[in-house]
Amino acid sequence: MSLRFYDTAAAEIRDFVPLQPGKVGLYYCGATVQGDPHVGHIRSGIAFDQLTRWLRYRGYEVTVVRNVTDIDDKILAKSAASFEPFDPADPDAPAVPNEPWWALAYRYEQAFQLAYDTLGVQRPTYEPRATGHIPEMHQLIQLLIDRGHAYPALDDSGDVYFDVRSWAQYGSLTRQNIEDMQAAPDAGPRGKRDPRDFALWKGYKEGEPATACWPSPWGGGRPGWHLECSAMVTKYLGTAFDIHGGGLDLRFPHHENEVAQSQAAGHAFANFWMHNGMVTFEGEKMSKSVGNIVTPAEMLAIARPLVVRYYLGQAQYRSALDYNPGSLAEAAAAVERIEGFMQRALKFLYGEGAGLPEAEEQVPAAFAAAMDDDLNVPQALAAVHEAVRAGNTALDAKDKDAARRALHQVAAMADVLFINPLDPHWNSGTGDGAEHRALDSLVQAQLQERRAAREAKDWARADAIRDTLAAAGITVADSVDGATWSIADR
Repeated sequence: MSLRFYDTAAAEIRDFVPLQPGKVGLYYCGATVQGDPHVGHIRSGIAFDQLTRWLRYRGYEVTVVRNVTDIDDKILAKSAASFEPFDPADPDAPAVPNEPWWALAYRYEQAFQLAYDTLGVQRPTYEPRATGHIPEMHQLIQLLIDRGHAYPALDDSGDVYFDVRSWAQYGSLTRQNIEDMQAAPDAGPRGKRDPRDFALWKGYKEGEPATACWPSPWGGGRPGWHLECSAMVTKYLGTAFDIHGGGLDLRFPHHENEVAQSQAAGHAFANFWMHNGMVTFEGEKMSKSVGNIVTPAEMLAIARPLVVRYYLGQAQYRSALDYNPGSLAEAAAAVERIEGFMQRALKFLYGEGAGLPEAEEQVPAAFAAAMDDDLNVPQALAAVHEAVRAGNTALDAKDKDAARRALHQVAAMADVLFINPLDPHWNSGTGDGAEHRALDSLVQAQLQERRAAREAKDWARADAIRDTLAAAGITVADSVDGATWSIADR
């Protein structure tokens, strides 16, 4: 079977043929770094990490680009709020007082990177920040103006808008009629020809920090969110590339606007659009207002990183993944079955304490067929567990050849999904190993926020952080030397 992926734009599964033989260009939307990551963000990273690893296993040279949106309305708003008196009733009160927007963005960028690294998401080939690509954005805006698809605001605000009615295909990605669309909320309507026109450039507004304002031919300001991705992907992958990915929630307006402005500029843009499904909590959408957001730190306080990766990567990427209190226990049991067989087989075949020798064993045909078929990871995992069962049967029968074949097949499949318990990334032991250091870094970030809240006399926020950690099984102890943490006895 050839590689086949579901293309959101075509609304069907298509054979995948790269634009350049042997090479694949993949861009997927990374973080808008205005807060800590939640598991939905990390699930997206794991889904496209699985795609990357499978493409490389199939022999492709893959260039991966994942952006960082480090300038945004929400980033500026959170920074501005940090210079105001803290409101204990505000659950979104900033954690660090008097924090410049760029420092806030960098702090949260590091939190995302730590979560990606801990859960085995490979670093991309390039990870551009929006603020590092202002000249490319200016060039794209001017090209759209020259081609009749963009215009400076009618009210001299310094805004520049994309003219949605100038592009007949607008709405094609999400199959919407323009007349049914709501107004674009990213800039005031006074300077627009049509309320649906979206901002390519946002003119400077009184009260915004001068550091968040760049000169441009249309006046000082900053880029619109949608424009950022189009400019960055074009720089690193060219005007035509193979795959554009991201979460299902980004299809509209973000990806719809991306494809419109890019194709209106004369760029072929993405050959495939791939979107991963959301993570829900007991059947409901995760939401701050509901209070059912789950963070990677909370999951890592309950289960080791390998188990969390297994759980977040076990569903077919397009489907919803539902989290409930028993989810990680089920994932842990599955990991323990794989790990138990592999440790038992190693001891039987190679002796106590032996590592797995290098082998040329390929993944079984059933696993390959599942992964070729739109990354059907549930079926691929079924092949893993079938090989584990066959391997245990061989061990019981003391059949060395069958046990060795099963062990190396399991290892090959687990390597592709990056869930091999023998991989040094996961095999760090306990106590002061890499696993503990990763968890400590995540918890220390929470304790830093709690310390800042206490210094600002925001007792409600400080207590909320302590309670969140306690709910995740982490005990916080205060002393004259500061706060320390430990895993609570259960």
